[in-house]
Amino acid sequence: MSDLLLPNVAKGDPIAVRSCIDRFGGLVWSLARRMCPTDAQAEDAVQEIFVEVWKNAYKYDERVASETAFVAMLARRRLIDRRRRESRRIDKGVIVDDAGPAAPVGEPVADEADDVRRASEALTRLSEEQQRVLRLSIFQGLSHEKIATSTGLPLGTVKTHARRGLMKLRELLGFGAMPQGDAAGTGASLSQGGRA
Repeated sequence: MSDLLLPNVAKGDPIAVRSCIDRFGGLVWSLARRMCPTDAQAEDAVQEIFVEVWKNAYKYDERVASETAFVAMLARRRLIDRRRRESRRIDKGVIVDDAGPAAPVGEPVADEADDVRRASEALTRLSEEQQRVLRLSIFQGLSHEKIATSTGLPLGTVKTHARRGLMKLRELLGFGAMPQGDAAGTGASLSQGGRA
């Protein structure tokens, strides 16, 4: 049986909606906290993002990206929109919009969809333990310490899997060697469609 949630979220299934929050809450909170100046704003953003997910769940296509990548993309776009609104509110005299127009929500531009696909494929080429550690870090926003606690692996082993996995991913994706000491913040770049 498929473990996809978004098709059932699109149908308004309350169990799927709750499962969606359980599955992606850590990822969405991690992205929101990173991009919002306060916890209160991050909490508002999380609510907005899940509303966005429910509104756009019907657009999800498993042939294009994983559910995690789809939710991360919606979250990122909503957070960028919020940041732009805040920027305009703070400085009404000058509108800073150097990022260009956002693509329509739920319709990833070709480059972004290709990045997501390439990153997902590259991840499957890592060892099982490296995949496990990186998925917990990238998709659930867990720290190395929390991964160690949840998996029962020693902290040093978690860090080694994260570092070696990231080095291999960078190699597979053609990003070159990873700078020394870059294993901290494991999911920061890959959770945004595989771009470094």
